[in-house]
Amino acid sequence: MAKKTEQIDKWANVFGKEYTDRNLYNPQELDEFYKKTWGTTRTELNEEFLSFLDKDKTKILEVGSNVGNQLLSLQSIGFKNLYGIEISKYAVEKSKERTKGINIICGSAFDLPFKDEYFDLIFTSGVLMHISPKDINFALDEIHRCSKKYIFGLEYYADECKEIEYRGNKNMLWKANFCQMYLNRFKNLKLVKEKKLKYVDNNNVDSVFLLEKI
Repeated sequence: MAKKTEQIDKWANVFGKEYTDRNLYNPQELDEFYKKTWGTTRTELNEEFLSFLDKDKTKILEVGSNVGNQLLSLQSIGFKNLYGIEISKYAVEKSKERTKGINIICGSAFDLPFKDEYFDLIFTSGVLMHISPKDINFALDEIHRCSKKYIFGLEYYADECKEIEYRGNKNMLWKANFCQMYLNRFKNLKLVKEKKLKYVDNNNVDSVFLLEKI
C-alpha cells in the first residue's frame, strides 16, 4: 500500500485542485513566467541541461507532473518519449485533456509503479520541496531506483533544510540542498551540472541540477 502523508492528503484534495487551477501554462506562457521570475526561460534551461540527449529515444519521467506544463515544454523542443506521475486525480484528468502523446498516470513518488532503471531520466520541478524531511528519502530512493542514467531537478535551494510557510500552511514547504541530498545518499551518482537561479524580485535562490549514475 502506498505511503500516506499529511502533504499527500492536501495535494490530492482541494488544496491541490486550487494549485492546479492557478498553474495552467502552455509552453510559451511557462517561458514567460520563468523569464519574469528568474530572468531565463524553461526552454533555455531544458536546452542548456538536456540538449545532449537523443530526443527521439530518451525515455523521461516527471515525478509530480501536475497538469503537464513541464512535459509539454519538453515536447515542444522535440522530446517524444514522455511520461508523468501525479498524486492529484484532478490534475491527471486535466493533463490528459491538454496533452497528446504523453503518458500521465495517477500515483505517488513514494511508490513508482515501474521496473528498476525503466527511465533514462527522471526529473522533478518544485516537487521535492513539498515533501517532509522525514519522508524525503522514500521519494529519492524511488527516483534513483527507476532511473537508468540521469536525475534532473529544479527545486527551492538553501544550504540547510528550512521550513517555509506556504500560502498560510505549515508542514507544506521546505528549502534544502536537494542536489546534495542525492549525492550524499547514493554513492553511484555524480554531479554533471548545477546552476543557481536567483529570483528577479527577491533574494531567494533555486537550484537546477543534473546528476548521472556511474
